[in-house]
Amino acid sequence: MVPGATAASALAGAREPGFWTRLSDLLYRRGGLVLALLLGPPLLWIGVIYLGSLFALLLQSFFSIDEFSGMVKYQLTLKTYGELLNQANLDIILRTVVMAALVTLVGGCIAFPIAYFAARYARGRVKAGFYIAVMLPLWSSYLVRVYAWKLILAKEGALTWGIDRVGLTPLLDALLSLPVIGGPSLSFSYMGTFLVFLYLWLPFMILPTQAALERVPASMIEAAGDLGARPGQAFRTVILPLALPGVVAGSIFTFSLTLGDYITPQIVGTSRLFIGQAVYIHQGTAGNIPLAAAFSVVPILVMAVYLTIARKLGAFDAL
Repeated sequence: MVPGATAASALAGAREPGFWTRLSDLLYRRGGLVLALLLGPPLLWIGVIYLGSLFALLLQSFFSIDEFSGMVKYQLTLKTYGELLNQANLDIILRTVVMAALVTLVGGCIAFPIAYFAARYARGRVKAGFYIAVMLPLWSSYLVRVYAWKLILAKEGALTWGIDRVGLTPLLDALLSLPVIGGPSLSFSYMGTFLVFLYLWLPFMILPTQAALERVPASMIEAAGDLGARPGQAFRTVILPLALPGVVAGSIFTFSLTLGDYITPQIVGTSRLFIGQAVYIHQGTAGNIPLAAAFSVVPILVMAVYLTIARKLGAFDAL
């Protein structure tokens, strides 16, 4: 064997690129391939799994149940949607939408001043404490928080005890005696359900609002004051329009989460159903999957209408 030839062949073998080197070069030269590999799996998940299941749900809503056999009739019909117009089902839809709207409205009124203080005045450790205080409830289990509130709102709970200590028990009894929102105790009333919903979803209203207020230039607020605008005028004409996208984003979270929740009203509140509970019961205990699917379409339509109105009002122009 010739030593020179052996050295040359060894050198050629050492210089030959391996698989990973060739793959790296290919990905470097073709940026579109990298983008496809990165976005392919999540887009496949969204397109096939999520949208596919959503389409299957929509299709199920156009089927019906045979009243004699209880089996699903795979024939396209609007009969199931007609059942949503029954008084009992309309009450469920109206009850859920009103509750979601109230939680969103009150949540926005509470979240805005908190978010404004955090965006304009909180600095350093105070701001860090603000984020911890807002996020801390989300670190615990959802069920733990709901059951904790059930104990707090119970007739022998901490809230009733505190109200009794300050002498406001007659006021609580008067509220509980109201025909629609009252009940035997806060844990068995719409007021209790409302308070738990408000507690659960308030962070989802505060954080987007605070992020939007952070982007409002302080110089614009100062300029409004220099031009003679009163605090109320500055709020209506400068602060609120610029912060509106964040408020709308928070309201979308709060409204949609309340619309679809079925665990909270099952643990805290009366025996009257919400949309989430109706879906759970009809697809499980009752076995009426078409009606459950039709109920599931209702929040989608409500959110579509809400987003359309928000878009027409210009809420997304600054996004």
